[in-house]
Amino acid sequence: MKKLFFVILLILGFFLTPTVSAQHLGQEKRAEAKITNLSKQVTVEVLTGADKGKEFTVTLFDQKQIASQKLRVGDTVIISSIVTPTGSNVVIVDHVRRTPLMVLFALFVGLVIIVGRRKGFLSFLGMLFSFALIGRFIVPQILLGNNPIFISMLGALFIIPVTFYIAHGISWKTTVAVVSTFLSLLITGILAVIFVHFAKLTGFAAEEAVFLQSMTGQTINLQTLLLGGIIIGAMGVLDDITISQTSIVAKLYKTNPKFSFKQLFAESMDIGRDHIASLVNTLILVYAGASLPLFVLFYGSTYQYSELVNMEIIATEIVRTLVSSIGIVAAVPITTVIACWYVMKQR
Repeated sequence: MKKLFFVILLILGFFLTPTVSAQHLGQEKRAEAKITNLSKQVTVEVLTGADKGKEFTVTLFDQKQIASQKLRVGDTVIISSIVTPTGSNVVIVDHVRRTPLMVLFALFVGLVIIVGRRKGFLSFLGMLFSFALIGRFIVPQILLGNNPIFISMLGALFIIPVTFYIAHGISWKTTVAVVSTFLSLLITGILAVIFVHFAKLTGFAAEEAVFLQSMTGQTINLQTLLLGGIIIGAMGVLDDITISQTSIVAKLYKTNPKFSFKQLFAESMDIGRDHIASLVNTLILVYAGASLPLFVLFYGSTYQYSELVNMEIIATEIVRTLVSSIGIVAAVPITTVIACWYVMKQR
C-alpha cells in the first residue's frame, strides 16, 4: 500500500509542478535534453534552462553504458553539467519518464471513473484530497522537524472523514466506518510504536535514509518517520475493511430484522473472516512483491535464516506487515460490534 501511495503521489507531482526545472548543487546544473547522436560520441541538445538550444558532448560514456541505459537517438533524458576551467562536463543522469507515467495515470483514472461511475469519480476526488494533504501538510511538517507520528495521526483525523464521506456519502454506515477506522488505526499505531522500539528498528535500513539525513541536516527522526509511514499505509487498507463490514451488517439486518445482537454479530463475522483472509494475504503479497529484490539477493547468500531475519532491512518489513495485518484483523470485530450496536439501537 505504501508503494501505491508513493507512486501516485509522484505522478500527481508531474501535473502539479513545472516540467522544466533545474537544480543547482554548487556548480552543478540539471536540465532536460534530447539525444542527437550515439555513433562515435554521445551528444545531446538541451531543452530546458539557461543552456536551451545548445549541444554538448556527454563525457564518461561508452557503448556498454549506451546499451545498459537503453539509450536511443531522440530520447529525452536528464543531464547534469558541472562547470570546469576547461568547459562543462555533461553526464546523463536518467531518462525523462513523464509521458508513460501520465498515460498510465490517465488509464487508471479513466478505468476508475468508467467502472465506478459516480462513486469512482468521488473516490478519485477523495484520493486527490489525501495526496494534497500529504504533500501540503504532512510532508512539510515532517521536514520542519515535527514528530512524524503525531503529524501522521493528525493528518488521518482529516483524511479519514473527508475521503470516506466524499466517496461513500453521508450516512450512518459511513460514520460507523470512520469511527471504526480511527479505533483500528489507533491500535495499529500503538502496536507499531511498541514493536518498532522493542525490535530496536532505527529506520536507517531504508535506502532513502542517508539521503534524507544529508538533505535535512538530521532534523528528521527516521524511527518516527518509519512509524508514520506504517500509520499512513494502514489507513488505506482499513477504508476497505470497515466500509465493507458495515455494509455487510446493514444488508444482513435488512434481510432479517428479527436477528438478535448476538446472531447479527455472528453472521457478520462469518462473512468478515473471509474478508480478513483475502486482505491479509493481499497485504503480505504486496510487501513481498516490493521486497522481491531482497529475496533474490539473499537467496543465494551464505547467511543463515536466523541471521537474515535479524537484519534490520528484513525485520522492518516483517514488523510493518504484521502490525498492519493485526490492525486489519482487529478492524473486523470492532466495525461489526459498532454497526450491530447501532442497528439494534435504531430498532
